[in-house]
Amino acid sequence: MKIAVNTRLLLKEKLEGIGWFTYETLKRIVTAHPEHTFYFIFDRDYSEEFVFAENVQPVITFPPARHPYLWYLYFEHAIPYVLRKLQPDLFLSPDGALSLRTDIPQISVIHDINFVHNKEYLKPVVYKYYNKYFPLFAQKATRIATVSNFSKQDICHHFHIPEEKIDVVYNGSNPVFLPLNAEAKREARVRYAYGYDYFLFVSAIHKRKNLANILRAFELFKEKTSSDYRFIVVGERAGEQGDIDDVLKNMKHKDDVRFLGHLKMNELAQVMGAAQCLVYASLFEGFGIPIVEAFQAETAVITSNVTSMPEIAGDAAWIVNPLSVEEIAEAMRQAATDEALRQKYIAQARIQRTRFSWELSAEKLWNCIEKGMEK
Repeated sequence: MKIAVNTRLLLKEKLEGIGWFTYETLKRIVTAHPEHTFYFIFDRDYSEEFVFAENVQPVITFPPARHPYLWYLYFEHAIPYVLRKLQPDLFLSPDGALSLRTDIPQISVIHDINFVHNKEYLKPVVYKYYNKYFPLFAQKATRIATVSNFSKQDICHHFHIPEEKIDVVYNGSNPVFLPLNAEAKREARVRYAYGYDYFLFVSAIHKRKNLANILRAFELFKEKTSSDYRFIVVGERAGEQGDIDDVLKNMKHKDDVRFLGHLKMNELAQVMGAAQCLVYASLFEGFGIPIVEAFQAETAVITSNVTSMPEIAGDAAWIVNPLSVEEIAEAMRQAATDEALRQKYIAQARIQRTRFSWELSAEKLWNCIEKGMEK
Protein backbone atom coordinates (compact mmCIF):
# COMPACT_ATOMS: atom_id res chain seq x y z
CA MET A 1 0.00 0.00 0.00
CA LYS A 2 0.97 3.61 -0.56
CA ILE A 3 -0.09 5.95 2.23
CA ALA A 4 0.27 9.72 1.92
CA VAL A 5 0.42 11.69 5.17
CA ASN A 6 -0.01 15.38 5.93
CA THR A 7 3.11 16.07 8.06
CA ARG A 8 3.13 19.87 7.92
CA LEU A 9 3.23 20.08 11.75
CA LEU A 10 6.43 18.06 12.07
CA LEU A 11 8.63 21.08 12.78
CA LYS A 12 12.13 20.73 14.20
CA GLU A 13 12.25 21.87 17.85
CA LYS A 14 8.71 23.27 17.51
CA LEU A 15 6.53 20.24 18.13
CA GLU A 16 3.31 21.03 19.97
CA GLY A 17 0.22 18.95 20.79
CA ILE A 18 -0.84 17.74 17.34
CA GLY A 19 2.79 17.72 16.20
CA TRP A 20 3.69 15.37 19.04
CA PHE A 21 0.73 13.11 18.20
CA THR A 22 1.91 13.01 14.59
CA TYR A 23 5.51 12.33 15.57
CA GLU A 24 4.89 9.64 18.18
CA THR A 25 2.29 7.66 16.25
CA LEU A 26 3.91 7.81 12.80
CA LYS A 27 7.36 6.94 14.14
CA ARG A 28 5.93 3.69 15.46
CA ILE A 29 3.59 2.94 12.57
CA VAL A 30 6.13 3.26 9.75
CA THR A 31 8.72 1.11 11.52
CA ALA A 32 6.13 -1.53 12.39
CA HIS A 33 4.90 -1.72 8.77
CA PRO A 34 7.86 -1.82 6.38
CA GLU A 35 5.62 -3.53 3.81
CA HIS A 36 3.94 -0.17 3.11
CA THR A 37 5.36 3.03 1.60
CA PHE A 38 4.58 6.28 3.40
CA TYR A 39 4.79 9.64 1.63
CA PHE A 40 5.27 12.41 4.20
CA ILE A 41 4.00 15.69 2.72
CA PHE A 42 5.71 18.78 4.18
CA ASP A 43 4.88 22.40 3.44
CA ARG A 44 8.50 23.56 3.86
CA ASP A 45 12.00 22.15 4.20
CA TYR A 46 11.96 19.22 6.61
CA SER A 47 14.36 17.77 9.15
CA GLU A 48 15.85 14.33 8.45
CA GLU A 49 14.89 13.29 11.99
CA PHE A 50 11.31 12.98 10.72
CA VAL A 51 12.24 10.44 8.04
CA PHE A 52 11.77 7.60 10.46
CA ALA A 53 12.56 4.61 8.21
CA GLU A 54 13.52 3.57 4.69
CA ASN A 55 9.87 3.20 3.71
CA VAL A 56 9.27 6.94 4.26
CA GLN A 57 9.49 9.17 1.18
CA PRO A 58 9.46 12.92 1.98
CA VAL A 59 7.62 15.27 -0.38
CA ILE A 60 7.70 19.08 -0.20
CA THR A 61 4.85 21.15 -1.54
CA PHE A 62 3.83 24.79 -1.20
CA PRO A 63 2.63 27.19 0.12
CA PRO A 64 3.69 27.00 3.78
CA ALA A 65 0.25 26.73 5.40
CA ARG A 66 0.16 29.00 8.44
CA HIS A 67 -2.94 31.12 7.79
CA PRO A 68 -6.55 30.25 6.87
CA TYR A 69 -6.16 31.57 3.31
CA LEU A 70 -3.03 29.47 2.89
CA TRP A 71 -4.70 26.48 4.55
CA TYR A 72 -7.31 26.66 1.78
CA LEU A 73 -4.71 26.85 -0.97
CA TYR A 74 -2.70 24.05 0.60
CA PHE A 75 -5.51 21.54 1.08
CA GLU A 76 -7.64 22.42 -1.96
CA HIS A 77 -4.87 22.93 -4.52
CA ALA A 78 -1.41 21.73 -3.37
CA ILE A 79 -2.55 18.48 -1.74
CA PRO A 80 -4.79 17.35 -4.66
CA TYR A 81 -1.90 18.03 -7.04
CA VAL A 82 0.49 15.90 -4.96
CA LEU A 83 -2.07 13.12 -4.56
CA ARG A 84 -2.66 12.98 -8.33
CA LYS A 85 1.09 12.50 -8.81
CA LEU A 86 1.54 9.93 -6.05
CA GLN A 87 -1.72 8.00 -6.53
CA PRO A 88 -1.71 6.68 -2.94
CA ASP A 89 -4.24 4.22 -1.60
CA LEU A 90 -5.06 6.53 1.29
CA PHE A 91 -4.40 10.04 2.65
CA LEU A 92 -3.98 10.50 6.42
CA SER A 93 -4.22 13.94 8.01
CA PRO A 94 -3.24 14.04 11.71
CA ASP A 95 -4.36 17.68 12.05
CA GLY A 96 -7.89 17.05 10.82
CA ALA A 97 -7.89 19.05 7.57
CA LEU A 98 -8.60 17.13 4.36
CA SER A 99 -8.96 17.95 0.69
CA LEU A 100 -12.45 18.26 -0.72
CA ARG A 101 -11.04 17.97 -4.25
CA THR A 102 -9.88 14.36 -4.33
CA ASP A 103 -11.64 11.00 -4.38
CA ILE A 104 -8.76 9.17 -2.70
CA PRO A 105 -9.89 7.67 0.64
CA GLN A 106 -8.98 10.01 3.51
CA ILE A 107 -8.66 9.65 7.28
CA SER A 108 -8.96 12.75 9.44
CA VAL A 109 -7.68 12.95 13.03
CA ILE A 110 -9.94 15.58 14.60
CA HIS A 111 -8.53 16.19 18.07
CA ASP A 112 -11.42 18.35 19.25
CA ILE A 113 -13.98 20.84 17.98
CA ASN A 114 -13.57 23.53 20.62
CA PHE A 115 -14.09 26.08 17.83
CA VAL A 116 -17.77 25.08 17.69
CA HIS A 117 -18.24 25.99 21.33
CA ASN A 118 -15.86 28.88 21.89
CA LYS A 119 -16.05 31.50 19.15
CA GLU A 120 -14.60 34.17 21.44
CA TYR A 121 -11.27 32.32 21.75
CA LEU A 122 -10.43 32.53 18.04
CA LYS A 123 -9.63 35.19 15.51
CA PRO A 124 -12.67 35.71 13.25
CA VAL A 125 -10.93 34.42 10.11
CA VAL A 126 -9.80 31.23 11.94
CA TYR A 127 -13.25 30.71 13.43
CA LYS A 128 -14.88 31.04 10.00
CA TYR A 129 -12.45 28.59 8.38
CA TYR A 130 -12.86 25.90 11.06
CA ASN A 131 -16.63 26.14 11.23
CA LYS A 132 -17.07 26.17 7.47
CA TYR A 133 -14.62 23.44 6.51
CA PHE A 134 -14.32 20.96 9.38
CA PRO A 135 -17.94 19.78 9.09
CA LEU A 136 -17.22 19.20 5.38
CA PHE A 137 -13.96 17.39 6.21
CA ALA A 138 -15.80 15.15 8.65
CA GLN A 139 -18.40 14.26 6.02
CA LYS A 140 -15.70 13.72 3.37
CA ALA A 141 -13.54 11.45 5.55
CA THR A 142 -13.59 7.72 4.98
CA ARG A 143 -12.94 7.38 8.70
CA ILE A 144 -12.21 9.73 11.59
CA ALA A 145 -9.96 9.26 14.58
CA THR A 146 -10.25 11.40 17.69
CA VAL A 147 -8.55 11.46 21.08
CA SER A 148 -11.37 10.87 23.58
CA ASN A 149 -14.88 9.51 23.86
CA PHE A 150 -15.98 13.04 24.71
CA SER A 151 -14.64 14.34 21.39
CA LYS A 152 -16.21 11.41 19.54
CA GLN A 153 -19.65 12.24 20.90
CA ASP A 154 -19.09 15.95 20.27
CA ILE A 155 -18.19 15.32 16.61
CA CYS A 156 -21.10 12.93 16.14
CA HIS A 157 -23.56 15.42 17.58
CA HIS A 158 -22.42 18.61 15.87
CA PHE A 159 -21.30 17.22 12.51
CA HIS A 160 -23.98 14.48 12.24
CA ILE A 161 -21.45 11.67 11.86
CA PRO A 162 -22.41 8.05 12.70
CA GLU A 163 -20.56 6.67 15.73
CA GLU A 164 -19.28 3.66 13.82
CA LYS A 165 -17.26 5.96 11.54
CA ILE A 166 -15.13 7.29 14.43
CA ASP A 167 -12.32 5.53 16.30
CA VAL A 168 -11.02 6.76 19.67
CA VAL A 169 -7.22 6.98 19.74
CA TYR A 170 -6.03 8.30 23.09
CA ASN A 171 -2.87 10.37 23.31
CA GLY A 172 0.21 9.03 25.04
CA SER A 173 2.87 10.77 27.05
CA ASN A 174 6.58 11.37 26.57
CA PRO A 175 8.66 8.76 28.46
CA VAL A 176 10.82 11.57 29.88
CA PHE A 177 8.13 12.10 32.55
CA LEU A 178 9.20 9.93 35.48
CA PRO A 179 9.00 10.12 39.28
CA LEU A 180 11.89 12.06 40.86
CA ASN A 181 13.75 11.02 43.98
CA ALA A 182 13.85 13.35 46.99
CA GLU A 183 17.16 14.96 46.03
CA ALA A 184 16.09 15.62 42.45
CA LYS A 185 12.88 17.21 43.73
CA ARG A 186 14.83 19.44 46.09
CA GLU A 187 17.18 20.56 43.32
CA ALA A 188 14.24 21.34 41.00
CA ARG A 189 12.48 23.33 43.72
CA VAL A 190 15.65 25.35 44.28
CA ARG A 191 16.12 25.93 40.54
CA TYR A 192 12.56 26.85 39.65
CA ALA A 193 10.78 27.94 42.86
CA TYR A 194 13.54 29.31 45.12
CA GLY A 195 13.35 26.18 47.24
CA TYR A 196 9.62 26.35 47.99
CA ASP A 197 6.86 23.84 47.32
CA TYR A 198 4.76 24.89 44.36
CA PHE A 199 1.69 24.35 42.25
CA LEU A 200 2.21 24.02 38.51
CA PHE A 201 0.33 25.17 35.41
CA VAL A 202 1.49 23.74 32.06
CA SER A 203 -0.10 24.91 28.83
CA ALA A 204 -0.22 27.64 26.26
CA ILE A 205 -1.40 30.76 28.08
CA HIS A 206 -4.79 31.25 26.49
CA LYS A 207 -8.22 32.25 27.77
CA ARG A 208 -9.53 28.72 27.21
CA LYS A 209 -6.92 27.39 29.64
CA ASN A 210 -8.53 29.36 32.51
CA LEU A 211 -5.30 30.67 34.03
CA ALA A 212 -7.03 33.82 35.32
CA ASN A 213 -9.39 31.79 37.52
CA ILE A 214 -6.56 29.50 38.60
CA LEU A 215 -4.51 32.51 39.73
CA ARG A 216 -7.54 33.88 41.58
CA ALA A 217 -7.79 30.51 43.31
CA PHE A 218 -4.10 30.59 44.23
CA GLU A 219 -4.59 34.04 45.75
CA LEU A 220 -7.53 32.72 47.78
CA PHE A 221 -5.49 29.68 48.83
CA LYS A 222 -2.70 31.98 50.06
CA GLU A 223 -5.15 34.18 51.97
CA LYS A 224 -6.78 31.22 53.69
CA THR A 225 -3.63 29.26 54.53
CA SER A 226 -0.83 31.84 54.87
CA SER A 227 1.24 29.24 53.02
CA ASP A 228 4.64 29.95 51.47
CA TYR A 229 3.74 27.95 48.35
CA ARG A 230 4.70 29.33 44.95
CA PHE A 231 2.87 29.04 41.65
CA ILE A 232 4.85 28.16 38.50
CA VAL A 233 3.48 28.84 35.01
CA VAL A 234 5.07 26.99 32.07
CA GLY A 235 3.96 28.02 28.60
CA GLU A 236 3.92 30.89 26.17
CA ARG A 237 1.13 33.35 25.47
CA ALA A 238 -1.09 32.32 22.57
CA GLY A 239 -4.21 33.92 21.16
CA GLU A 240 -6.87 35.55 23.32
CA GLN A 241 -5.54 36.04 26.86
CA GLY A 242 -8.63 37.11 28.78
CA ASP A 243 -8.06 39.10 31.96
CA ILE A 244 -4.84 37.42 33.12
CA ASP A 245 -2.86 40.66 33.27
CA ASP A 246 -5.58 42.41 35.30
CA VAL A 247 -5.68 39.49 37.74
CA LEU A 248 -1.91 39.55 38.15
CA LYS A 249 -1.83 43.31 38.66
CA ASN A 250 -4.37 43.07 41.49
CA MET A 251 -2.87 40.04 43.23
CA LYS A 252 -1.48 40.60 46.69
CA HIS A 253 0.74 37.54 46.22
CA LYS A 254 1.79 38.12 42.61
CA ASP A 255 5.46 37.91 43.61
CA ASP A 256 4.83 34.23 44.44
CA VAL A 257 3.89 33.55 40.80
CA ARG A 258 6.72 32.81 38.39
CA PHE A 259 6.40 32.55 34.60
CA LEU A 260 9.03 30.27 33.05
CA GLY A 261 7.87 30.50 29.42
CA HIS A 262 8.53 27.56 27.11
CA LEU A 263 10.78 24.81 28.52
CA LYS A 264 12.62 21.99 26.80
CA MET A 265 11.10 18.60 27.47
CA ASN A 266 13.76 17.45 29.95
CA GLU A 267 13.35 20.70 31.91
CA LEU A 268 9.59 20.34 31.91
CA ALA A 269 9.94 16.80 33.26
CA GLN A 270 11.97 18.16 36.19
CA VAL A 271 9.44 20.92 36.92
CA MET A 272 6.55 18.45 36.68
CA GLY A 273 8.19 15.81 38.83
CA ALA A 274 8.97 18.23 41.67
CA ALA A 275 5.55 19.96 41.79
CA GLN A 276 3.23 19.37 44.70
CA CYS A 277 0.33 19.38 42.28
CA LEU A 278 -0.50 20.17 38.65
CA VAL A 279 -3.46 22.55 38.35
CA TYR A 280 -5.06 21.89 34.97
CA ALA A 281 -8.52 23.41 35.38
CA SER A 282 -9.11 24.21 31.72
CA LEU A 283 -12.46 25.26 30.27
CA PHE A 284 -12.32 22.90 27.28
CA GLU A 285 -10.05 20.01 26.27
CA GLY A 286 -10.30 17.25 23.71
CA PHE A 287 -7.83 15.26 25.82
CA GLY A 288 -5.41 17.08 28.16
CA ILE A 289 -1.93 15.57 27.76
CA PRO A 290 -0.44 17.32 30.87
CA ILE A 291 -2.80 15.24 33.02
CA VAL A 292 -1.16 12.04 31.78
CA GLU A 293 2.32 13.56 32.01
CA ALA A 294 1.65 14.33 35.67
CA PHE A 295 0.39 10.77 36.21
CA GLN A 296 3.65 9.44 34.75
CA ALA A 297 5.68 11.74 37.01
CA GLU A 298 3.57 10.74 40.03
CA THR A 299 2.52 14.34 40.60
CA ALA A 300 -0.97 14.95 41.95
CA VAL A 301 -3.53 16.61 39.65
CA ILE A 302 -6.37 19.08 39.98
CA THR A 303 -8.50 19.19 36.83
CA SER A 304 -11.92 20.22 35.54
CA ASN A 305 -15.27 18.50 35.60
CA VAL A 306 -16.03 19.46 31.99
CA THR A 307 -15.40 18.08 28.48
CA SER A 308 -12.80 15.26 28.29
CA MET A 309 -10.94 15.88 31.55
CA PRO A 310 -13.01 13.63 33.86
CA GLU A 311 -12.63 10.83 31.29
CA ILE A 312 -8.85 11.16 31.21
CA ALA A 313 -8.37 11.73 34.94
CA GLY A 314 -10.80 9.05 36.12
CA ASP A 315 -10.74 8.78 39.92
CA ALA A 316 -7.07 9.80 40.10
CA ALA A 317 -7.43 13.57 40.58
CA TRP A 318 -9.34 16.34 42.29
CA ILE A 319 -12.20 17.16 39.89
CA VAL A 320 -13.42 20.76 40.18
CA ASN A 321 -15.73 23.25 38.53
CA PRO A 322 -13.29 25.43 36.53
CA LEU A 323 -15.60 28.44 36.97
CA SER A 324 -15.49 28.14 40.77
CA VAL A 325 -12.48 29.90 42.27
CA GLU A 326 -13.51 28.51 45.66
CA GLU A 327 -13.49 24.87 44.46
CA ILE A 328 -10.07 25.22 42.85
CA ALA A 329 -8.68 26.93 45.96
CA GLU A 330 -10.09 24.22 48.24
CA ALA A 331 -8.51 21.51 46.09
CA MET A 332 -5.19 23.37 46.35
CA ARG A 333 -5.58 23.51 50.12
CA GLN A 334 -6.18 19.76 50.29
CA ALA A 335 -3.25 19.04 47.97
CA ALA A 336 -0.99 21.13 50.23
CA THR A 337 -2.20 19.85 53.60
CA ASP A 338 -3.73 16.37 53.22
CA GLU A 339 -0.78 14.13 52.32
CA ALA A 340 -2.79 10.93 52.71
CA LEU A 341 -5.36 12.10 50.16
CA ARG A 342 -2.65 13.32 47.79
CA GLN A 343 -0.94 9.95 47.93
CA LYS A 344 -4.28 8.20 47.38
CA TYR A 345 -4.74 10.08 44.12
CA ILE A 346 -1.16 9.36 43.07
CA ALA A 347 -1.70 5.64 43.73
CA GLN A 348 -4.88 5.67 41.64
CA ALA A 349 -2.99 7.51 38.90
CA ARG A 350 -0.54 4.61 38.63
CA ILE A 351 -3.50 2.50 37.50
CA GLN A 352 -5.17 5.16 35.33
CA ARG A 353 -1.98 5.95 33.40
CA THR A 354 -1.78 2.41 32.01
CA ARG A 355 -4.61 3.37 29.63
CA PHE A 356 -2.36 5.86 27.84
CA SER A 357 0.81 5.20 25.88
CA TRP A 358 2.08 6.10 22.43
CA GLU A 359 2.39 2.39 21.66
CA LEU A 360 -1.35 2.02 22.24
CA SER A 361 -2.02 5.21 20.28
CA ALA A 362 -0.04 3.95 17.27
CA GLU A 363 -1.77 0.58 17.38
CA LYS A 364 -5.24 2.11 17.46
CA LEU A 365 -4.44 4.64 14.73
CA TRP A 366 -3.13 1.84 12.54
CA ASN A 367 -6.36 -0.09 13.13
CA CYS A 368 -8.23 3.00 11.94
CA ILE A 369 -6.01 3.19 8.85
CA GLU A 370 -6.64 -0.48 8.05
CA LYS A 371 -10.39 0.09 8.25
CA GLY A 372 -9.99 3.06 5.92
CA MET A 373 -8.06 0.98 3.40
CA GLU A 374 -10.84 -1.68 3.38
CA LYS A 375 -13.37 0.83 1.99
